[in-house]
Amino acid sequence: MQATKVTDPRLAETVAELSRKMERALFEVKRLIVGQDVFLERVMIALLSSGHLLVEGMPGLAKTLTVNTLARVLRGEFRRIQFTPDLLPADLIGSRVFDPGKAQFQTLLGPVFGNLLLADEINRAPAKVQSALLEAMQERQVTIAGTSHRLPEPFLVMATQNPIETEGTYPLPEAQVDRFMMKLVVDYPSEEEEFVVVERVIGAPIAVQPVLSIEELLAMQRTCREIYVDPVLIRHAVRLTAATRAPAAFGKAELAPLIAHGASPRASISMIEAARALAALHGRPYVLAQDISAVAADVLRHRITPSDEALVTQTRLEDLVNALIAAIPEPAMPLD
Repeated sequence: MQATKVTDPRLAETVAELSRKMERALFEVKRLIVGQDVFLERVMIALLSSGHLLVEGMPGLAKTLTVNTLARVLRGEFRRIQFTPDLLPADLIGSRVFDPGKAQFQTLLGPVFGNLLLADEINRAPAKVQSALLEAMQERQVTIAGTSHRLPEPFLVMATQNPIETEGTYPLPEAQVDRFMMKLVVDYPSEEEEFVVVERVIGAPIAVQPVLSIEELLAMQRTCREIYVDPVLIRHAVRLTAATRAPAAFGKAELAPLIAHGASPRASISMIEAARALAALHGRPYVLAQDISAVAADVLRHRITPSDEALVTQTRLEDLVNALIAAIPEPAMPLD
């Protein structure tokens, strides 16, 4: 499918420069991180579209190292919080403390005040902490003692959860899960990739170089919002989301009993924003249907709630998502 809209030459040049800069940033990250190409690409998409990521994977798959390395490449501020059942909201956002010397209260800001926040094992924190993080993710601000404090820009949360440990965990509220732009499933590396990982860890330390400033990243985010999206592609994203709520209307009546709740309209928005960022990474000032198809599963998988029947029949959520996406063909061509 070819784009039929004549784009602004200035925008095309800006997007091409954006693509080159992000390629350099990705090159620096890959000096430390082996493999995980899809994971790294989705992290870059989240950065460009100012979205949050939910990552599911086993321990030891370089999730923390990836965010830390990216923060150094972008000259950003990295924060890591290990979520535990005894964590308090003040441990996340900060609190008011009394200073005897000045005889007044002072506000101590918490670790949430950074550009890249890694929330390790997010589902181990109780509801009050989840609520505080929800405000930070959605409003880009936190409230301490009745006073709102803006978070720095850009602000990206990458939350991880272990897929096999359920003891001592709290289910994430659906409202919070919906705030994550994408959910990624990180798998084990191949044997060859793991060999390179071991070589790099036991070898001489590798120093990554900062190649982008926070100001440049903010400018890139503004550029991504100018990427052209044809109305046909917007409708395609909406149909993909609608299929999760009414599978029968799209020829998949057999999937209806397996889905308790479908995706919200926020999924359609996230799909378009992620597709815009992917197009920019590829140096295009316009979105193709392939861009939407590439990010659709990552945007939808955490927004679909399987029914009791799906749990009893052990139907994999990934199979449900792929079947729904396959039921909605890509548009043959966009409007002129």
